[in-house]
Amino acid sequence: MARIGVSSLLLHKLRSGLAVLGILIGITAVIWLVAMGEGVSYQAQQQIKDLGANNIIVRSVKPPQQSSKTGRSLFVSYGVLRDDYQRIISNIPGLIVQAVPMREIRREVRFGSHASEVRLVGCTPGYFDLNQLKILRGRFLEDRDSDPPDNVCVIAEDAAEKLFEYENPIGRALQVDTDFYVVIGETERRNPTAAIGGSLAAQDYNMDVYIPLETLRARIGDMVLTSRSGSREGEIVELSQITITVAELDKVDQVAGVVRTLLDKYHETNDVAVVVPKELLRQAEMMRMMFNFLLVLIAGISLLVGGIGIMNIMLATVTERTREIGIRRALGATRRAIIYQFLVEAVVLTGVGGGLGVVFGFLVAPAVNFMRSSAQSLFPDVIAALPDTVMKLQPRIAGWSIVASLIISIGVGLLFGLYPARRAAMMDPIEALRHE
Repeated sequence: MARIGVSSLLLHKLRSGLAVLGILIGITAVIWLVAMGEGVSYQAQQQIKDLGANNIIVRSVKPPQQSSKTGRSLFVSYGVLRDDYQRIISNIPGLIVQAVPMREIRREVRFGSHASEVRLVGCTPGYFDLNQLKILRGRFLEDRDSDPPDNVCVIAEDAAEKLFEYENPIGRALQVDTDFYVVIGETERRNPTAAIGGSLAAQDYNMDVYIPLETLRARIGDMVLTSRSGSREGEIVELSQITITVAELDKVDQVAGVVRTLLDKYHETNDVAVVVPKELLRQAEMMRMMFNFLLVLIAGISLLVGGIGIMNIMLATVTERTREIGIRRALGATRRAIIYQFLVEAVVLTGVGGGLGVVFGFLVAPAVNFMRSSAQSLFPDVIAALPDTVMKLQPRIAGWSIVASLIISIGVGLLFGLYPARRAAMMDPIEALRHE
């Protein structure tokens, strides 16, 4: 029966070829769209990882306090300790890549007649790579700037423009309180980060001044005193934050649990918070699944159209071969044999179309690169205006899409070939023999 079905398809090569083409386009569309979706998702997840999905943030949190009375001073000691930092790096050495401490305070900075309020950040050299800061001129802070503590600083671009206008700040001295700090570097302007999911606070890096953490401790100290309406309020904080980078993403929760245990032993009040931004990656994974579902749904419409084409061709074939069906029934062919013959023809059409669609599916990367290079040569201005992420996007073929495409193509043949096959099998042999 299979040989007879295949032979009948070869008698109508053009019609069979067009039916195969419809399935080929549908299967290729499924693989290409899923590959593009996987490429976009992979790039988005990499960007989220760069934002710190494998980081653990240990923050100082100011505990609630009663209002201070007028004329009296109230000092509150809270937050992350330098001993906490030492305990973390000594108790979890094999699972973390780095632990970056920092201390931030608001300060007025002066240069000549210019003054501006900035975020004064005491940090280590690892802070710059962690926050993806790029140097515009000069250099970043280095370990040698902390031993012994040196009065040097790196200034952000917006702060440099306000204080120095169009002058080169490198080598100039900024005044913070009664101390002066020589500018050794300037960072490029960076887009502020938005607060996401309650885990990451919004941050603007463009009005920052960075000094060595040990310098901040030696020159300013842990105590910050603020005067408001006749009262003085002070706080004693050793570190504002420690950012821990975990070596493996699946170890983030485990390391966070160890960190919480270490902190709970030495902090009686809720003055420290442990934030795990890995939830960003979970959200990205959910978006990837939704995106793939949408793309498969769109591509499925192409397969539906191809399946309808298969049914249409098979119905036409049944009509054309009515007399042949009558002769075969008269010679003893069972209805089951007739159904099997026509199902074989439908499955062969969709199976060949699915196989060729998979072959063409593997050409998605060369096709995308060709179209991108062609568009770049034809519309250079438009392409130049596109973000780098668009130009660097590479499709990633998902293995499940290949398997699913083959299963779907065979399923389409069975589904859309069943009705024509049953129609052929249910013919009255006598009426079929009379058909001209």
